[in-house]
Amino acid sequence: MRQRRQRLSPRKVALLATVPATLWAQAALAHVQQGGAAGLLAGLQHPLSGLDHVLAMVAVGLWGAQLGAPAIWVLPVAFPLVMALGGVFGFLGLQLPGVEIGIAASAIVLGAAVAFEVRPPLVIAALVVGCFAIFHGHAHGTELPPGQSALLYSMGFVIATGCLHALGIGIGTVHRWSWGRRLLRSAGAAVTAGGAFFMWKAFS
Repeated sequence: MRQRRQRLSPRKVALLATVPATLWAQAALAHVQQGGAAGLLAGLQHPLSGLDHVLAMVAVGLWGAQLGAPAIWVLPVAFPLVMALGGVFGFLGLQLPGVEIGIAASAIVLGAAVAFEVRPPLVIAALVVGCFAIFHGHAHGTELPPGQSALLYSMGFVIATGCLHALGIGIGTVHRWSWGRRLLRSAGAAVTAGGAFFMWKAFS
């Protein structure tokens, strides 16, 4: 067993360290174009390339932390799953009107939910998150780099999104203290302000 592990290429070790699912993709896509690994990297980088995406995805984690269990894990799971569906729409070239407006609105609404500590039923919160995830996923899907693997690219932006959610959850753990609650409300207001800026840009 040790000898086999020593023979693993650096590329496979990196994929294993990232997430187990990437190993499945490595086996399934062994015959695809050589740009596959670049597609994974492009997917990992894409959600980080736009502040509007980052604000909304961190806000999902913040809101989940505010709401507590089970929302703390339901919302960060629901968003990437539905976002992947939106990505498929983008890959297929299906039109979705108002994508930039929807992304900006997601930051405004999710930030406001954190700022005002809105506590809807879990189903409503998940539906809100899922509706906005469609817009984010579609934007990612339509910007698939030419010649790259759509599957690895999708896995990349889903992983990156999960990391941003985790960041929001980590910050949101301060909610247990009174000063932490004030801090989160301020963070939510900042997200909303950022969303308002991107909404202005979408209409300008």
